[in-house]
Amino acid sequence: MGVRIAIIGGTGIYDPSLLAEVRSEGVSTPFGSITVKVGKYQGKEVAFLARHGEEHAIPPHLVNYRANIWGLKRLGVKNILATAAVGSLNAGMKPKQFVFVDQFLDFTRSRPQTFVEKGVVHLDMTEPYCPELRKLLAETARETGLEHHFGGTYVCSEGPRFETPAEIRMFRHFGGDVVGMTSVPEVVLAREAGICYATIAMVTNFAAGISVRRLSHQEVVDVMSENLDNIRRLILNAIARLDPERTCLCQEMLFDPSVVDEG
Repeated sequence: MGVRIAIIGGTGIYDPSLLAEVRSEGVSTPFGSITVKVGKYQGKEVAFLARHGEEHAIPPHLVNYRANIWGLKRLGVKNILATAAVGSLNAGMKPKQFVFVDQFLDFTRSRPQTFVEKGVVHLDMTEPYCPELRKLLAETARETGLEHHFGGTYVCSEGPRFETPAEIRMFRHFGGDVVGMTSVPEVVLAREAGICYATIAMVTNFAAGISVRRLSHQEVVDVMSENLDNIRRLILNAIARLDPERTCLCQEMLFDPSVVDEG
């Protein structure tokens, strides 16, 4: 049957111990090899992938997003729950609250954005984040008693530096709610690969020019650690409710995988 559910752990989420019977699996792809931890929760096989590596050594602009998503596709994954630490541009979205974003603004510059390298293919991104997974996460958060927002625009900056106050003012003017460094091209590649994808954005701080303090990576890590139990409860309760074999419009593949696959 294959592994149908995957967790992509961002900053502060490196440990697959929330799963049982964890094993390592290496997966080769046309874009490089990845290592994934595969375990079980309530009888469901779940893959865990640390976006920045197990030692958090890979900065956001150097993550091999294509290898990560294609490797999960080769494992059989149909549903991805991706965590992300974000700064808030919106006074109503406060630290330690969750945002199940529904749109993005892309300000990245140097990242491969697609698997498609032959022919002309245009990908519809009217709903970039799977509406069904987002609804599941919101229902789970509500039943778990977690503060959350159902919807929001994720601004993806290139990183690895934080943004300037002037950039934050621009992002707010354009309609951004939260800012991070990893959702693009991850969400785009997942859609190309026919995988439902939802981001669990956790607000760790207010962005530059809004926050009263200078920004630091340590602050982000500390807030994620403080909220780790809530993140784990949200993810596990969502997985418990998720049908691994569900179908969705997101799962209509954009192209023939043999175009880029090895065999």
